[in-house]
Amino acid sequence: MGTIELSLGAWVWLAVAGVLVGVAKTAISGVGSIAVVMFAAVLPARESTGAILPLLVCGDVVAVACYRRHADWGTLWRLVPGVLPGLLLGAWFLAVVDDVVMRRTIAVTLLVMCGIQLWQRAHTAQLALTGPRRPHGLTTLSTGAAAGFATMTANAAGPVTTIYLIRAGLPMLQMIGTGAWFYLVVNLAKVPFSAGLGLITPTSLVRDALLVPALLAGAGLGILLVRRLQQRQFEVVTLAFSAGSAALLLL
Repeated sequence: MGTIELSLGAWVWLAVAGVLVGVAKTAISGVGSIAVVMFAAVLPARESTGAILPLLVCGDVVAVACYRRHADWGTLWRLVPGVLPGLLLGAWFLAVVDDVVMRRTIAVTLLVMCGIQLWQRAHTAQLALTGPRRPHGLTTLSTGAAAGFATMTANAAGPVTTIYLIRAGLPMLQMIGTGAWFYLVVNLAKVPFSAGLGLITPTSLVRDALLVPALLAGAGLGILLVRRLQQRQFEVVTLAFSAGSAALLLL
């Protein structure tokens, strides 16, 4: 589907998705699930996974620029090695499934991620009582692999890594900074796979370039939101939108 073939309504939809990507990168990561679903609603599901990727990388660059000094590098490097097997499995999956299966896979992955977020919220109070514990090696590798597969197939690794970072006991700013660097590294690693599968094209790059202003507007909005809103309440809303959007993809 060429850039000029998109309707005005589709462009508005993608512009809103671009804003949400910006918000997700600088404030509440759960909003990103809605952007993923919006891209999959406008474009073929398989194509959408690669079409949104350069936009996500742009958002990662903005997030790193804002929070680069707050990264916990030890936690980051322990998590990264496990990602590669997940990326390889996700790339193979993208290569063999059709658009209908991919659409349902995105939906199911997002629903699973929503469930993980609910589990995370239920255990936050318990974690406050018992104190953080550094995850052992197997947990770190499995978390990285799960994040790699989820991000390769549905751009939806946020809940998995958020749980890991919470259990590692990182303060909020360190969580945001570490996550910013992690997603930048992982999304850049996904580019060769997506390009090799033909999911990133000159047309999709032009489309993403046109959406960058919307992303920057969303990034600015996210910075304002994270300062003024209670994050827990906002997460409830974004979780509901993510689950509802994923359910629509199953119809």
